[in-house]
Amino acid sequence: MDKNYLLLTPGPLTTSATVKQAMLKDWCTWDEEYNVGIVQKIRSELCQLASTSDQFTATLMQGSGTASVEAALGTFINKNATVLVINNGAYGARIKQIAEYLTINLIALDYSETHYPDISQIKNTLENHPHITHIVMVHCETTTGMLNPLEKVAALAKEFNKVMILDAMSSFGGIPIDMQKLHIDVLISSSNKCIQGVPGFGFVISKKSLIAQCRGNARSLSLDLFDQWETMEKHNGKWRFTSPTHVVRAFDQALTELHDEGGVAARHKRYTANQSLLVSGMKELGFTPLLPKQLHSPIITTFLSPEAEHYDFKRFYLTLKSLGYVIYPGKVSDSDCFRIGNIGEVYQSDIEGLLQAISEAKDW
Repeated sequence: MDKNYLLLTPGPLTTSATVKQAMLKDWCTWDEEYNVGIVQKIRSELCQLASTSDQFTATLMQGSGTASVEAALGTFINKNATVLVINNGAYGARIKQIAEYLTINLIALDYSETHYPDISQIKNTLENHPHITHIVMVHCETTTGMLNPLEKVAALAKEFNKVMILDAMSSFGGIPIDMQKLHIDVLISSSNKCIQGVPGFGFVISKKSLIAQCRGNARSLSLDLFDQWETMEKHNGKWRFTSPTHVVRAFDQALTELHDEGGVAARHKRYTANQSLLVSGMKELGFTPLLPKQLHSPIITTFLSPEAEHYDFKRFYLTLKSLGYVIYPGKVSDSDCFRIGNIGEVYQSDIEGLLQAISEAKDW
């Protein structure tokens, strides 16, 4: 059997033994024990995590997180609408690509991966293009680990009466977000991120009044979020097509463990402590973060590669893996770097172990 290792990535991530064990039972997709007892429970709990308001609904969608992003964009943005995409990384760029595939009218504000979105420029764009109907932004851009200015952008969406769509793939469940207070209309995330489940489905939390208006917008049968939502509403959690039953059950267990930990606030505190310890320890070992401290998220951190003649990321990666730790390669176009995530079933003792392993793996 392959050696177990700690996944220090932004998802898939290290899960608890009890989340893994939850997948050992088979489930029937037609059974009320599954649809009402698990799926409907998950939908309700996701809405409770997102807001104390009862105006939101959650729709689960098979596939990757990107599939749920595409489902949301294709369902909430009709052919006559225009979307403003705020892009400063690989996942903002992916939103643009999805919009282009779906022939959505698009205006993009493109920044480099290390550039913080310019609020005054966003406001000017909204003023100069009143036909914009939707704003889409990634919350935590894991290309670099940057946490984008959600509160300010959402405030502009409210001021200009635009629909705010948030890709919270790598932040929901790990950073407190109140959709009602922040005026977020649609939020997208995935089973294998800060809730600490395993890959297999995404979910979209949206205003009930908004999704109810979306019949016929979708450009895809399997990614018709309205039809998926309506089916779940009318048939007590039934999915239109085969649902990932084992993954759903694992997610239900992960939600229980989130609650037992103390909720999103407690998980955010743990992630923040992990990230702070990671950065301070890496600096002591001679590594430099790509971004200034004020732009860091508690999710993942990018570090510049050492300027050493004999440094080789692949060798460094494989040595760390042999010691029980898996990190991520860099994804920034103009910097040689690598990334370390600290979400999932990861605690300060794990970060301490990683730092010790890195000190041993340094061979340059």
